[in-house]
Order: sequence, then structure tokens, then C-alpha cells
Amino acid sequence: MHTGIHASFTERKAIGQKSFAVLVDPDKINVQGIDRLCGLAVEAQVDYILVGGSLVVTNHLDIVVSQFKQACPIPVILFPGSPSQLTRYADALLYLSLISGRNAELLIGQHVISAPAVRQCGLEIISTGYMVVDGGAPTTVSYISNANPIPADKNEIAVCTAMAGEMLGMKAIYMDAGSGARRPIHEEMIAAVAEHVSIPLIAGGGITDPGKAERNCRAGADIIVVGNAIEKDASLIREMSAAVHGSFEVAH
Repeated sequence: MHTGIHASFTERKAIGQKSFAVLVDPDKINVQGIDRLCGLAVEAQVDYILVGGSLVVTNHLDIVVSQFKQACPIPVILFPGSPSQLTRYADALLYLSLISGRNAELLIGQHVISAPAVRQCGLEIISTGYMVVDGGAPTTVSYISNANPIPADKNEIAVCTAMAGEMLGMKAIYMDAGSGARRPIHEEMIAAVAEHVSIPLIAGGGITDPGKAERNCRAGADIIVVGNAIEKDASLIREMSAAVHGSFEVAH
């Protein structure tokens, strides 16, 4: 059984060290792409690789994760859109509960169904309060979840939702504007949430430039996740990673 990913989240948060994660959609990458991405990620000192998506229509998740594990030493974390997105070859699983919505299936229903398979996989389980924030355009996650996102200007709703998640025992909070979002989450909302929770705070969706990644870190995000922008230009990994890690170095 793999352990230690959540411990690394909390240890890095305790000293103010920010982390950079690359999100990979297994439907959109091949063997050559994995090798190239791993080379760039190792060079850029990426901290985590997240694998998953709202829809995974291929059946080669095992192969994709195994190839990542063989190609580089960076921890691989599953970011599943459904209980079927499981593989024992990863290091950990973000066990997402959609706390921002009112869809009981994504709050607890699918977890009941997936629990035996999740336990059998032997992964490190990181219970994660998943908060979808309005990114200015319909996204796959909002469509699939059939739940309204948190309005982009309602910081108090985001704060209370995150607080509830922490008090219910979540080990991390993931704020997501969704893949292809027109606008990322405002720094003011991230700062407000960060002020009121003590567990690791993950932010993603619509982050397309290093400046935004750095601002999110300074606002209080502990882990920055970038996927769609890197799918379009993998070389952005270096700049994004430098911006995230540099925010810690400047602060200290």
C-alpha cells in the first residue's frame, strides 16, 4: 500500500511551501506523450501528476498510470470523475465529494458503490471536499454533476462550504473552475477560503499563465493544478512550476 501523499501535502503546507501538479486526461495522451511529459515534469520539478477527468471514454487507465510510474519518480494521484476510474498502480486517490453541489450521488452515493473497489485497490485515500466555482462557461464537470457551481463573486458561500467540508472530516479542499474555464477562480475567493480552513487547499481550472499561478499561491492556495493549458503547450510546465515554487522562495 502506498502512503505518504497526504503527509507531504500537510508537511509542505506547514512550512508554506507551494506545490505544482500537472493534470493529465488519459483520453488525450499516448506513450510518446507520456515520455515527453515526464521528461519536462522531472526537469521542471513538478511535485505531483494527477490523472483523470470528468469523462474517461478509453479503457487504458491502468496502462497510462503504469507508464507514468515507469517513466518518472513523481507521485501519481488519481483525480476520478466516476467510481470506474480506478487503478491500483497509482500512489493515491483524491476521493472527491462534491460539497458545493446538492447532487446526493456525487456527495455520497457513488462513494457507497465504489467503496469496496476503492479499498481493494490498496491506494492511499485522501478524502477531498470538491468545490466547483463558476468559471464563466459551462464545463464538463458542471454538466456531468448536474449541480450549479458556486457563483464567482460569492466568497461567503465558498468559505462556509469549505469550512463545512473540513469539519466533516475532509483532508483537503479542491476549488475548481473546471477544464476550459474562461476565467479562473478569483484570488479574493481563494484568500477568503484559505483564511478559514487549516487543511491543504488545492486550486485549478482556467489557470493559463504563470502569473495567475503565482497569485493563487500568494492568495493561499497550497497546490496549483494545471491541465488544459499544458495540453495546448507542454513547455508551459517549466514556467508554471517556476512561478509556483518561486512564490515560496520570495516569501522566505
